[in-house]
Amino acid sequence: QVQLVESGGGLVQAGGSLRLACAASASGRTFSRYTMAWFRQAPGKERELVAATSWSGQDTYYGDSVKGRFTISRDNAKNTVYLQMNSLKTEDTAAYYCAGRVGWTSVTDPLQYAYWGQGTQVTVSS
Repeated sequence: QVQLVESGGGLVQAGGSLRLACAASASGRTFSRYTMAWFRQAPGKERELVAATSWSGQDTYYGDSVKGRFTISRDNAKNTVYLQMNSLKTEDTAAYYCAGRVGWTSVTDPLQYAYWGQGTQVTVSS
């Protein structure tokens, strides 16, 4: 069983920055072998992929709306994945979820992810 715990959410003004962290505990498994991703979901909207990183960090994927503003990274020694969010906009307001899976195919599909955190709220005010 893999448990994911997010932290770092909060209230920030537009143009500001936040850094989310997701700590993984993987009993009997190796965090470094998992694709890790950040999804977000705003009220009344579908869950969407924000960013993903392959197990090595060599491959990354970003949603169009966050390219150039957000950066995903991982520290396999600490079993942690991060999401640095800069130049935040009011439309970035959502609950942000950390997710993990094996493999890279269909990386944008939330149904491909076996493990999910509880989520952390990000609110961007104007």
